[in-house]
Amino acid sequence: MKSLYSGLDRRLEQKAPLALATIIEAEGSTPQIAGASALFSKEGLLCGTLGGGVIEADAQEKAVRCLIERKSLYYEFELQGNISASEGAICGGSVSILIDASPLDHLEAFKRLKKSLLSRQAGILISKVRMTPSGDASISRHWLGEKLPHEDAAEKDLSSVAEEIEEVRLEWKPKLIRKKEREETGVLFFFEPLSPLFRLVIAGAGHIGQAVAHLGSLLDFEVTVIDDRVEFANPERFPQTDAMIVADIGRALADFPVSSDTYVVIVTRGHSYDAEALRACIQSSAAYIGMIGSRRKVSLMREKFVSEGWATAAQFDRVHAPIGLEIGSKTVEEIAVSIAAELVRVRSHVGEKKAGGHK
Repeated sequence: MKSLYSGLDRRLEQKAPLALATIIEAEGSTPQIAGASALFSKEGLLCGTLGGGVIEADAQEKAVRCLIERKSLYYEFELQGNISASEGAICGGSVSILIDASPLDHLEAFKRLKKSLLSRQAGILISKVRMTPSGDASISRHWLGEKLPHEDAAEKDLSSVAEEIEEVRLEWKPKLIRKKEREETGVLFFFEPLSPLFRLVIAGAGHIGQAVAHLGSLLDFEVTVIDDRVEFANPERFPQTDAMIVADIGRALADFPVSSDTYVVIVTRGHSYDAEALRACIQSSAAYIGMIGSRRKVSLMREKFVSEGWATAAQFDRVHAPIGLEIGSKTVEEIAVSIAAELVRVRSHVGEKKAGGHK
């Protein structure tokens, strides 16, 4: 979502011709999954990805043609190329791709989507596609947020798939269904559940914090950096960061709305600052808390926290310290990679637990 939907409304409001391509079904071995999207102009790819290679090149060619002809398109792409061929896809699967030649028509739906996610509310983007005999596609889109009122028109338009909507809410994964509203008209419904980005809060704006923030942004976290030094915590050093808090580290972290979708990385400039940051969040419901430091430092800090009553032994033991996966990292960049890898591993596990139980 971060690389495409978060800025889609701003791009569309500029009124330049854009085509939004989305994989709405993937079967077998494919380079991307259902829900992967890419935005194209007449000059080529702007952002997002359908997996690269021949799939994306073919989609780009079709997207440019759709923009010229002002027609949307639904098509299937087979990845059954011969391994001896110089070009082609040999994954063995297939994808169905929808190219929307006029996403501006659905600007209000995309705005509601963005508003929901910024309010930390999940929802489902529903694309209704009516097929014509010539292969053209007529598209309508609706955003069904968890707490936003549904439009009467949307309720009427989606009445035939009420049961499928509930199934998607339970399974919380993309789904494509095919229906016939009239004998001669094929209709597709693509359900794309979207949740707010996981939050990554980095306590410490030093070199490691800077590298972790960069990787966290690439990995689609919503990144916030906290430090009390404006010469370190500033947009020039953190151009991709979503939010910057220049204040006392412990107090700022204590005031931050840490919840079960929050990942806290503590990489300050000293043991006392690390301790203050950890005290501020160790009793929270954060999905992940990681702190940098040697095993000796961690052992001494654990003893201090438990003896002072700042945390129970069980609470301290859920802290990832020393932080990061064991990959033999030594440089700043390697340490950041080990931390990022651990974040992804924990996030994947959290996502597996949530799937099937989302309401």
